[in-house]
Amino acid sequence: MPARDLALLTEAAREAGRIALRYWRKDPKVWDKGGEHGPVTEADLAVNDMLKARLLEARPGYGWLSEETPDSPDRLTAEAVFILDPIDGTRAFIAGEETWAHSLAVAREGRITAGVVYLPALDRIYTASETSPAMRDGELIAVSGRDRLEGANILTTKANMAPEKWPGGVPEITRSFRASLAYRMCLAAEGRFDGMLTLRDAWEWDIAAGALIAERAGAVVTDMTGAPLRFNAAGARAQGVLALPPGPHAEALARLQG
Repeated sequence: MPARDLALLTEAAREAGRIALRYWRKDPKVWDKGGEHGPVTEADLAVNDMLKARLLEARPGYGWLSEETPDSPDRLTAEAVFILDPIDGTRAFIAGEETWAHSLAVAREGRITAGVVYLPALDRIYTASETSPAMRDGELIAVSGRDRLEGANILTTKANMAPEKWPGGVPEITRSFRASLAYRMCLAAEGRFDGMLTLRDAWEWDIAAGALIAERAGAVVTDMTGAPLRFNAAGARAQGVLALPPGPHAEALARLQG
């Protein structure tokens, strides 16, 4: 089933890209969702509508968790659930930048079993399943060979490096950033950066696909306490995310725990 789900997600992600590109750099309608939820565009909603119709038609017994659909407790009892962000990096999409993505995953019993992250503006696709390796555009990928956190190039925000967040001392790293959290996880997976971390609570739809891709590429992927990520939870959030090679991951945890 993971292979069939991965094929379905891949086809759906490419269709999502075709829809989103019709709106990209064409001044789409934008609304503010309020609070910490940020903006949403007509492209997000159009992609969400297509994905919900297509995926649930193909897998009518699956649950549904999407950033752009009101949540329902029905998903909590489903054997499998789609977890997705129609457009991850909406602000980048609105600004006409290229690094926004579609993030699509399937979870079973708390684990991600298939995941796809697709960047239509770059025509770049990352895929993995629990029975297949992490790939970018059909080629195998792997995390960097770095074994120390000090001096690593890590994808994270400036706020995540505040001294009060690191009881064991802020690591000396090179900090980089990309708008899409899913894309950050994929960049760590392919070794273009030495890892990524966020110490803020992370919505499941932002991290589900990327977590599996990074893990299958050799990263250790946990929350900020070192616990494995579990998906399709009632609150649909993780307590931060670390996706790093084994050595840097262990060092980061030690510094976070003081």
